Amino acid sequence: MSLYQKYALTRLLSFDMLNAICNKADELGIKINAAIVDEGANLKAFMRMDEAALLSSEIAQNKAYTAAAFGKATDEWYSMIKDEPALLTGIVHTNKLVVFGGGIPLFFNGVIVGGIGVSGGTSEEDVICAKAGLEVFELNAKLAE
Repeated sequence: MSLYQKYALTRLLSFDMLNAICNKADELGIKINAAIVDEGANLKAFMRMDEAALLSSEIAQNKAYTAAAFGKATDEWYSMIKDEPALLTGIVHTNKLVVFGGGIPLFFNGVIVGGIGVSGGTSEEDVICAKAGLEVFELNAKLAE
């Protein structure tokens, strides 16, 4: 039998990322839902800001899932599939797949350790908020090396 070690997001880091994401949303004057998932795309932490749209809670979680499951930011998907009719009309029906901005994968030492998903603003605003969480993650990752 063989075993391996893996990197894992901590609860405290997940909540620090959520706080940064929500602070950025406050700066932008928007109400968002934010999700952090682990390396298996399982929900690790979630925040629905006061008065954020209910529908956006599932979208945020799906963006985080997409980012972690594929290791690609959700805003990269449309450009990859727009010229492929079969993919454009077929893959978008894949459960939990989101092909617009707001989902960012988290890598540590080249290994996927999770994803961030934000929904509630425009696609661009969601990306800005998600990047605020990514900055917190990257700062902590540098300290861990």
